Amino acid sequence: MSTTAAFFYGTLMHPKILKKIIENDGSHLQICQAVLLNFTRHEIKFEDYPGLTASDLEKLDEWEDAEYERQKVVVHPLEDLVYLPDYEMPTIKPSALPSDSDLPGAVEVETYVYTDLSNLNADVWNFDDFVDKNAWKWYDPERAFTATDGPSEGV
Repeated sequence: MSTTAAFFYGTLMHPKILKKIIENDGSHLQICQAVLLNFTRHEIKFEDYPGLTASDLEKLDEWEDAEYERQKVVVHPLEDLVYLPDYEMPTIKPSALPSDSDLPGAVEVETYVYTDLSNLNADVWNFDDFVDKNAWKWYDPERAFTATDGPSEGV
């Protein structure tokens, strides 16, 4: 089975949301925190957001749709890989990034880059704020939700 390494920098950083989108428990995935240099993540106007199998990628491509372009990038893992079902989201702020010379080795991955720059706010998107205020909208089982239409207010 062919697999692809990916880097997520927005809503898909949340394990519950990632599992919902790929429509499986992610037990075949290993994840860790990583840094992508020379990129920033910004809020999208009026929105909450900013080793995969071919099936996972297909679902992610549908989810990200035409607003995003899948690109190969290089990231630096900041910790050891763990399997997704065993991953616990950090509860403390990460320490400062190491200097460029102290960064761990680079890994080529794919990520989704938002393409409509006119639709971005100047504000940088904050994952902690997203988790505190909006993540529940994306994975709450009481709400109607599919990979192609995103969260809704329920039926």
